[in-house]
Amino acid sequence: MALVNIKIDGQAYQVEAGLTILEAAKKCGFNIPTLCAFNNGKCSRASCRVCLVEVKGARGLVASCVYPVAEGMEITISSPKAINARRASVELILSNHHKNCLQCEKNGHCELLEVSKLVGARDGMYEGSQTPATVDELAPGLIRDTSKCILCGRCIERCKEAQGISILGFENRGFNTIVGPIQNRSFATSPCIQCGQCVNVCPTGALLEHSEIAKVDEAMKQGKYVIVQTAPAVRAAIAEEFGEKIGTPGTGKMVAALHRLGFYRVFDTNFAADLTIMEEAHELLQRIKNNGVLPQITSCSPGWINYLEYYYPDIIPHVSSCKSPHMMMGAIIKSYFAKQHNIDPKDIFVVSIMPCTAKKYERQRKEMPNDVDAVLTTRELAKMIKRSGINWQRLPEEQFDADLLGEYSGAGVIFGVTGGVMEAALRTAYFWLTGKEFGKIDFEACRGQEGIKEATIDVEGTPVKIAICSGMRNAKVLLEQIKSGKSPYAFIEIMGCPGGCINGGGQPYVKPLFLPNEEDNILDTYREKRASVLYSEDVKQVIRQSHNNPDIKKLYADFLGEPGSELAEELLHTSYDAHREKFPDNK
Repeated sequence: MALVNIKIDGQAYQVEAGLTILEAAKKCGFNIPTLCAFNNGKCSRASCRVCLVEVKGARGLVASCVYPVAEGMEITISSPKAINARRASVELILSNHHKNCLQCEKNGHCELLEVSKLVGARDGMYEGSQTPATVDELAPGLIRDTSKCILCGRCIERCKEAQGISILGFENRGFNTIVGPIQNRSFATSPCIQCGQCVNVCPTGALLEHSEIAKVDEAMKQGKYVIVQTAPAVRAAIAEEFGEKIGTPGTGKMVAALHRLGFYRVFDTNFAADLTIMEEAHELLQRIKNNGVLPQITSCSPGWINYLEYYYPDIIPHVSSCKSPHMMMGAIIKSYFAKQHNIDPKDIFVVSIMPCTAKKYERQRKEMPNDVDAVLTTRELAKMIKRSGINWQRLPEEQFDADLLGEYSGAGVIFGVTGGVMEAALRTAYFWLTGKEFGKIDFEACRGQEGIKEATIDVEGTPVKIAICSGMRNAKVLLEQIKSGKSPYAFIEIMGCPGGCINGGGQPYVKPLFLPNEEDNILDTYREKRASVLYSEDVKQVIRQSHNNPDIKKLYADFLGEPGSELAEELLHTSYDAHREKFPDNK
């Protein structure tokens, strides 16, 4: 790769050609503050004007987030002119920003406050506009508050980049400009898939998940049997909320914290992931044997299902009828578990800890009444732990409750990463097709963070083509193939968020300003590091295939009968609708 010679504050450096000044400066050890660039340092709008620097020969200051380096360029970051300009930019933003920061849910993670400290911004230097704020709380998954929005455009770019649907945009002009769905509609009345990727990149509290902590508190107060389950991706990121490095496993401490929060039982959604594989693999085999609709597509991601119902309703017959794992778990807790413990299901309150904001909507679907009563994100769980005074670092490593629904396989663990559902399903489907386990268990072709992956699996001489994708921008490629009748695949895994659930809209924020210096480059690899937590736990499991889980076998023997049985269909399967009114009133 070609290199160019530059100077930053008088010091000589060699950097890659094609980088922006912002990117080059970071590689050389300089952190230029910014509010509109995010994650990989890319920025297409240069809207915040916080990263202004001097470049010799340029007319005026330049926005480092979009200005490319060139041979011989001399950059000055710390001149009085640049420092004063950056401070003025932030002060102008502050003039039009919501003032009650102490009550803001983003307090402690607000990039605007952090940047304000860095540039020495003073509040009240300018008088802002009096435009009435829009506070949108109608959608189950997301909240939008324009009084906290700084018009950085990150959410607009993220929706376009990750999902390719561009739900968000700038509305109005001048001082009346806001960010929102077209015509300032609610998320509840827009074709938003509720994935929360916009929340992950918002630098302030303008976009947040719709908290359900109060519902859990009330259920505890009422003396309900409050049972909690945690998704596999949560353990891969929860430790980050307590200052641990990205990629630190948090399973044992998380379970210990949940026990101390007073939950009646602490279960792992991995058990239901194994159950999902039993039903989904059975469904796939039935389609193959009976010339059913192929390719079959996974249905674990509610964000992806929302996208399907809005944009590709004709492809609904291709989607597995299986509920997602946490909804299956809720149904089994309120039927099998309740019966075995002689508890009235009405007295059970099921809480799902999920990496996903779309699952808040999913639990309210009319097709799945009362399976799950509340969904908390990874961030919400961290808030509950912190407010209870629990010291994360001093927590012991504890195990999930082993009570009928306790055992899980390594296949269930990897559900949280792109390709994990496919790999888990293949481990069982291969066994059912051939009567023997697949060689070394691992399906390496399913792994990696590429947006689209494809492979051909040799099933005793019969080639089976599969495809895996994450993010709706990538899904569209595969869906268009199906729509045109040109899809060569038998089985497709689709996840709503790029990288899978490890990068869900409810996971801990990954922001440059909050990373230790030694982790400066982690923004390029944080998904891989979180994924490694799940793959390492998979390897440690004695049982690594869903069909070998003894608790799953017992559930079928004692209660469900067999995969695809009438009772299994009633409890574990669902249906999807085209162009329907998706969001009920959130009362």
